[in-house]
Amino acid sequence: MATCLSLHACVSMRSLTAPANAQIVHSGAACNVKDDNISERIYTIKEGDTLVLQCIVKGHPRPQVRWTKTAGSASDKFQETSIYNETLRIEGIQRVQGGRYYCKADNGVGVAAIKSIRVDVQYLDTPVLTVHQTISDVRGSYYQEKTVFLRCTVNSNPPARFIWKRGNILIEQSKDNGVDIYEPLYTQGETKVLKLKNLRPKDFADYTCQVSVRNVCNIEDKSATFRLTNATTPPMIRLSVNDTVVVDPGQDVLLTCEVTAGFPLPSVTWSRYPGPLPLSAQVRGPTLILRAVTPADAGFYNCTAVNNVGNPARKNVNLVVRSKWITPDSNKDSETIQMGRDLKLSCHVDATPQDKVNYTWYKNGGPVFNSDSLILLRSDPDMAPGTSSLEIVDMKFRDLATYSCVANFPGSRVPELRVDVNISQNSVSPPVLSVPSGGQLVSVREGGNAELVCLVVDGKPRPPILWSRTEKDLLMPGGKTMVETPDGRLRLKNVSRDMMGLYRCQTAPYNGLNIKRREAQVQLNVQYAPILDPVFQDVRSRNYQMVTLRCTVLRSNPPRLIDIRWFRNGDLIRMPMPDLKETPELKFKLEPTNNGSYECRVSNSAGISTCTFNVSAQPYNAEFYFDTPNPVRILKGNNYSYNLQWTQKDPEATDRIIGYWIIVRKNKQSLLSKQIDLKGKEPEKGVLISHTISDLRIPLSYEIRLAPITTYSSGDYISRIIQYSEHHVCGFEDERICGFSQDRSDVFDWTRQNHLTQNPKRSPNTGPETDRSGTKEGYYMYIEASRPRVQGDKARLLSPLFNVTSVRGPKGSGRVPYCVSFYYHMKGKHIGTLNVLLRVRSIASVDSVVWTKFGNQGPDWKKAYFDISPSGPFQIVFEGIRGQSFEGDIAIDDVSITIGKCKQENTVASAGKTGKIDFSM
Repeated sequence: MATCLSLHACVSMRSLTAPANAQIVHSGAACNVKDDNISERIYTIKEGDTLVLQCIVKGHPRPQVRWTKTAGSASDKFQETSIYNETLRIEGIQRVQGGRYYCKADNGVGVAAIKSIRVDVQYLDTPVLTVHQTISDVRGSYYQEKTVFLRCTVNSNPPARFIWKRGNILIEQSKDNGVDIYEPLYTQGETKVLKLKNLRPKDFADYTCQVSVRNVCNIEDKSATFRLTNATTPPMIRLSVNDTVVVDPGQDVLLTCEVTAGFPLPSVTWSRYPGPLPLSAQVRGPTLILRAVTPADAGFYNCTAVNNVGNPARKNVNLVVRSKWITPDSNKDSETIQMGRDLKLSCHVDATPQDKVNYTWYKNGGPVFNSDSLILLRSDPDMAPGTSSLEIVDMKFRDLATYSCVANFPGSRVPELRVDVNISQNSVSPPVLSVPSGGQLVSVREGGNAELVCLVVDGKPRPPILWSRTEKDLLMPGGKTMVETPDGRLRLKNVSRDMMGLYRCQTAPYNGLNIKRREAQVQLNVQYAPILDPVFQDVRSRNYQMVTLRCTVLRSNPPRLIDIRWFRNGDLIRMPMPDLKETPELKFKLEPTNNGSYECRVSNSAGISTCTFNVSAQPYNAEFYFDTPNPVRILKGNNYSYNLQWTQKDPEATDRIIGYWIIVRKNKQSLLSKQIDLKGKEPEKGVLISHTISDLRIPLSYEIRLAPITTYSSGDYISRIIQYSEHHVCGFEDERICGFSQDRSDVFDWTRQNHLTQNPKRSPNTGPETDRSGTKEGYYMYIEASRPRVQGDKARLLSPLFNVTSVRGPKGSGRVPYCVSFYYHMKGKHIGTLNVLLRVRSIASVDSVVWTKFGNQGPDWKKAYFDISPSGPFQIVFEGIRGQSFEGDIAIDDVSITIGKCKQENTVASAGKTGKIDFSM
């Protein structure tokens, strides 16, 4: 059965399972919305404003919307995961977030719909004004005979426009032979150079570089000012320390960067490579203070002085935090020191440059010289680079002593470093690594704290312990591959399940014998409550049918469950204890008395988790169908009716739906409350249901509430607002353009635009400046004739479908007449053709031209109107045909279709209400 109302689309009730289609609309702070040459919508926004993109979707069932993004000019990804929401909102958008955003709508019927929009983030940074001189060997002031360059650089989107001023006077190259303004090649950002040729006395002045992006997005102009004098000089600095500073761990370090020249007075900054300055670093003017340095603080520290004259002055300091050791290397056959065997002592200091370190050996305070029993090597090839060694051959009792290694930089103020080791039969022994009894497995609840312990129970000297994960791809909780602990205790806070696994502890290679590392392992076991599926599920069923609820245990640690209990509305359901090894299930017959909330609480020794089920015989909600064009029908007097349409979600899931409660409210007061009887016809999934609401008053709006009814219960109400608009003309102010649509069989599309969204670089001498009303905010539709359009390309805009129910006109005449009126704008020397076609729907659609205009029609909006008498359901088609070149933009506005013939002084504003089509619904 088909339901048809006068002047409405006639829709079959059996064929409305529609595939999804999507449209992106935008809000936030748009500066410009336009289509580029590849028919892509570009949305322009100011950096820091709020971007809102909304995906308007059509189709039943309601499609799911997913947002993704491709890389923009300076970004890599949209986000780690896609956003599933109809609205994408980005607060304080940044320039790196520009790019192409995609909305994908899918409801499982047909092919998913995808729409894209390109977001262009516009910004203007404060320019940087620097001064340079051609002669590099000038020391001191800038001489009048020299040439000076003022370089102004800025980052912006779109490209900035530059203005130079001397004082408050604009500098124009054509009016001053002493200046030259140009753009240099191979510069970062946008740059404009002001060249002062052979400085003159008047050239010593204040110079201002002003940049502008032509006030797009309301971005204000920015400027930078520099005072050029005969004392202007670039910065020079010197450091209070040598290029390399070597310190012991725990020392304080002071680095001072003294400014020795430069006008204006340079500013000094400190930085570090690699990585940022340490958190403990303090900067006081030109001085950098590092407290209690650690090996992690080592690196290159950079002092930079800037006064925007010449190039910045830079000095680097290499900070080396020493790590030092002497390692006794016992005979390869033994890990203890024995008489009569050879013993090698190795000495190493981390320093830069490593090959400049000088090592001196002492025995009981006296210097050691090469002999038959003592062999000195400046750089031992068997050791790490820069390692000195002392080998004791055939060790005797006389060789038991204290040996010292002293390292220094010859001729440097860097203090020397001394390391001692006492060699006796009992003073040096290999380490023994042990995990305390019961410490091989450490169990902790998720969120708690844990301590893993590996102890050195023997060994001299005692080495520190290094901790790492046994799986090589896993990092330690702090993000490092290895963590050093002096006492062998690894302390972990706020433990999570991803920290669970085997941890390796091992002795460090220094501060001990040169032997293989001792290793042990500790297992960290993180206990957590069961992970269940589903967390929440809405279960609908017919009454007196069996319902099965399943709560699946996905993971649990410990895996052994200790309790499973079922609850209904918070009350325990008494039942035999279920098998703890199987998936928890609850089976029961659904009756009107046992609807409600069911919980399955599953516990192990670490905690309790819950599956929640909302079990009901209540039907699912109805879903309003918003896509019906022209649902309003004008009645006699001051009344109108509304064709309400909806579909029912999963109608077969519950008891048979016998009808719907409908409530019509005005100002929260019920005007109508009744039951819609389906007369024995059950709703079908995806099939449209219609109901006409009569006796509505023009121009009031109403709230409509709708709920399905079954034999035993009714569903929840859904609500929507319907309203009557007295503005019967389609001025294209609504982004849905009054139900008009683009013809998919044409070459390109019509574009919606107003004065504020026009491209500032658009083709001149073509197209309207404003809409027909003359306001900057008013919208209109137009065809863009610029490339890649070519002569003869067509764009078609289709009106909604209008159904003709009366076959005869007034007083027994033939068909019912309609008046079509609109305004058109055809300015430009390359204007093509604007055709209006009548498309009548029957067995096959038939198009016929009912109005046409060709060529330039002048700079003003003009009105056209004509009568049609369609023989059946019809659409009006606006066809724009591109002329021979780019000055060929054609526009239309204020379209009206009225029952009855056109009147000779018929204007859009004075057209009668009766029979008028309301495009705004």
